[in-house]
Amino acid sequence: MEKLQTMRLNDGTSLPSIGFGTVQVKGAQGVTSVLSAIEAGYRLIDTSTNYNNEGMVGEAVRRSSTPREELIISSKLPGHSHGYDRAILMIQESLYRLGLDYFDKYLIHWPLPKQGQYEEAWQALVDAQKFGLIKTIGVSNFLPEHLEKIIEKTGVTPATNQIERHPYFNNNELVEYNKSRGIVTEAWSPLGRELNDVLTNETIVSIAEKYNKEPAQIIIRWNLQNDVLTVVKSSSYAHQKANLDVFDFELSEEDMKQIDALDKGEAGRVEGQHPNEYEEFD
Repeated sequence: MEKLQTMRLNDGTSLPSIGFGTVQVKGAQGVTSVLSAIEAGYRLIDTSTNYNNEGMVGEAVRRSSTPREELIISSKLPGHSHGYDRAILMIQESLYRLGLDYFDKYLIHWPLPKQGQYEEAWQALVDAQKFGLIKTIGVSNFLPEHLEKIIEKTGVTPATNQIERHPYFNNNELVEYNKSRGIVTEAWSPLGRELNDVLTNETIVSIAEKYNKEPAQIIIRWNLQNDVLTVVKSSSYAHQKANLDVFDFELSEEDMKQIDALDKGEAGRVEGQHPNEYEEFD
């Protein structure tokens, strides 16, 4: 396996181009899974208050033989804490749950425009970064109109925007908008979760056979060649390793176009969560 490549952010910091996702990963099994991922070579660990597993991630960090300063721990602000004061307290509380002194990366999980407080929430992240609670700040599931408002209000551009992106919902327009703003796109559910058949799609399988790779590796490579940081999840050590083994080949332009052509638009979303409609408060 070749060395894991990094991506430089607009604030001067760098992140690994592949991160480990922890949605639905909890408890003792979760600790084992995260430790396995760190052993496999992952350094960016992505969690969220709404995943209800920050304590598990913190325990894995403490048990790991990898020094804390080599790990990049990322979490997300939940919808019920978008008010400025609530956001500052939530960031502190999440750090206590993890048992950490700071977040390497922290995002607003959803914009919740119907609530109308994401500008306040962003100001809280900007200030929390100044307080030393967070190193790199970003957002998740933000559309251009949301991004423009927070940038105009604070003068601070998010370093990353984590969005749904996989072959059935490539979200290319938002990826290009992020690039135009100097924002690195992160892909959540890049392999489509268990809710669709993207890993057995005939086109993906055919391309995988061409390169003697697994379908998951083809999708990760497709993201990387679009300058998209990819957050993947697997409980299997073999799959964790394989998902990092994507730097020894390059997809042709024709293959990239074939994968793009699998897009189903809004119908391709894994759970139909449109950022202007989805309400996330739990």
